[in-house]
Amino acid sequence: MTSRSDLLRVSIRLIGPILLIAVVWSLDDKVALWRAIKSCDPLLLVAALLLNVPVVHLKVERWRDLLAARGHQYPLKRSYAAVLSSIYLGMLTPGRVGDVLRIQYVRKEIGVPYAEGLAATVMDRFCDLYVLAAVVALGTVHFASVLNSDLRYMSWVAVTIAFFAPTLFLLKGPAELFTHALSRLTVRWHTSLNALLEALRAMVRRALFVAIPLTVAGFAIVYAQGWVIARAMGIDLSYLDVASLLATTSLLGLMPISVSGVGVRELFLALVFPALGLLAEEGVVFGLLVFVCNYLAVVLAGFVAWQVSPPPFEADLVDPE
Repeated sequence: MTSRSDLLRVSIRLIGPILLIAVVWSLDDKVALWRAIKSCDPLLLVAALLLNVPVVHLKVERWRDLLAARGHQYPLKRSYAAVLSSIYLGMLTPGRVGDVLRIQYVRKEIGVPYAEGLAATVMDRFCDLYVLAAVVALGTVHFASVLNSDLRYMSWVAVTIAFFAPTLFLLKGPAELFTHALSRLTVRWHTSLNALLEALRAMVRRALFVAIPLTVAGFAIVYAQGWVIARAMGIDLSYLDVASLLATTSLLGLMPISVSGVGVRELFLALVFPALGLLAEEGVVFGLLVFVCNYLAVVLAGFVAWQVSPPPFEADLVDPE
């Protein structure tokens, strides 16, 4: 039976699609949406789709390397199944259940302790956040004359949070205060959190020299996808323009009010595109094509991976032992 909290989380994530509907409804020339879609070069869109192959491979290698940093070797084929299936599940469910699925793959198949599997996945996310924050900061400076004061303020707040939030876990001191408080409540969770922090901090060197460069390469290809999509639409945006726009929409999309940033991304682009001399309608179409090519295509690949090589379990998705 669906709990009230589950219904609340699903309802919150519907805010994004509602925003998308509101943005489309507010456009002056809705026919321009269809014109922008019809004018796209299909071969360039296919090229953007194919760029998902190296992006996914870099994600897989980064996760495998973080596991290897703790002495856990996970086969490449199963890593693809775990990563793609987790992306698929993450699209369908509220929260980060998809990430938990990856943890369970390695726990069930090669006996990785839950805390270490969680540490690899959390560090995986931290790498994304740090690189994303750096690109958003660059983009905010790049678009300083275009963004209004409210958007600039929101961007710098998001960058600050994205940079400092993970650091609280990696530096000794702040996290220990939290674990000390937990020790008064339950020894089990206190012990688990200490194990998580130990594993995370042991991965920092590997993250700096391997995971972060892989993350930078992955994001570079993602922004190349966006640049190709812009070219497919006949929009004259530089690679730095696209990287700045997509990094900001990705960071805003982390808010748990939509699926893969749907609605939030299109709202931001509809506001920024006119300042770049483009149509708000083009911004909405660009955002939707990014969603289809960069997100939905990978989710469909995850669905196939789930069917071909399903997870070795169903009922035991969350078990913090």
